Amino acid sequence: MKTRLLKSEEIKEAGRILRNGGLVGIPTETVYGLAANALSSEAVLKIFEAKGRPDDNPLIVHIANLDEIDDLVAYVPPVVYDLAKAFWPGPLTIVLEKSDIIPNEVTAGLDTVAIRMPNHKVAQEIIREAGVPLAAPSANTSGRPSPTTAQHVMEDMDGRIDAVIDGGPCSVGVESTVITLCTRKPKLLRPGKITPEEISKVLGTEIEIDDAVFGEILDGEIPTSPGMKYKHYSPKANVIIVDADSDDFRNYVNLKAEKGKVAAIVFDEESKGFNCDILFFGKEEDDLAHANTLFSNLRKCDELGVDTVFVHCPSAEGIGFAVINRLLRAADFEILSLGGDEL
Repeated sequence: MKTRLLKSEEIKEAGRILRNGGLVGIPTETVYGLAANALSSEAVLKIFEAKGRPDDNPLIVHIANLDEIDDLVAYVPPVVYDLAKAFWPGPLTIVLEKSDIIPNEVTAGLDTVAIRMPNHKVAQEIIREAGVPLAAPSANTSGRPSPTTAQHVMEDMDGRIDAVIDGGPCSVGVESTVITLCTRKPKLLRPGKITPEEISKVLGTEIEIDDAVFGEILDGEIPTSPGMKYKHYSPKANVIIVDADSDDFRNYVNLKAEKGKVAAIVFDEESKGFNCDILFFGKEEDDLAHANTLFSNLRKCDELGVDTVFVHCPSAEGIGFAVINRLLRAADFEILSLGGDEL
């Protein structure tokens, strides 16, 4: 299969491919998605094949208009409209009880479906042109860092899918926040740009945080959201998160650089004194920059051919909560805490 790189204005061609059961890498504000007709089992199965994605990992269904949700779910709780008014279009995914129109392949056999409305003009136009809701996980090989440019998609998917449409770099850089309304209390399944505090303000109640946000789910437990069960977001290099002050972080990385080929992801203020390749996270207090640069930096580590990348642990405030979540999954849920005596 030859994968075509389409320009952002080639919406009609992208829609045609999707209507005919093909796969298209599409831009969203979060990351690039690998889209297929969400109402076609055959098309959805192609997503799993192209990504090498386990078939027990559910997908998110993308819509362009709020009224599309009525056919996709069994019941729309009134609070959905409050959340939609506050956050849609945008990086919030809501899990609801599915209708019979949604194939089991989309939901990994669950009786719930995850739905969101992306805040990206090109994505919205593609959904409307396709004329169907689109199932779209991140457009990367399963387990790899998510793609935030069309070029990233081509690196992983060239020859595996029909086309990629170039809508420029993603503005957010990490996947959407996922909450479920199918539990006794609303529950956060995956953090993203929209924080639990922002959602709680709209709901008028505190939301629970699923244990899988901070660790692996138990053997035999079925994931209810993408990004819960498997190791994700990893470059070929070993990822080590380091919680330390700037001096201890630099000294530790330099010590390791004497013994192997390493790189470090550092804050902009830490540009000097490293004896290895460094990649910049943004300023230490800039959580939006950390999210926006995370996956591209992890991909650059592969370009550098390093064996290990040390990441200076960012704050978990704001969207930093999502950044920590992604880093934990890339680093097998471990954070190395340092003081001077460990060096």
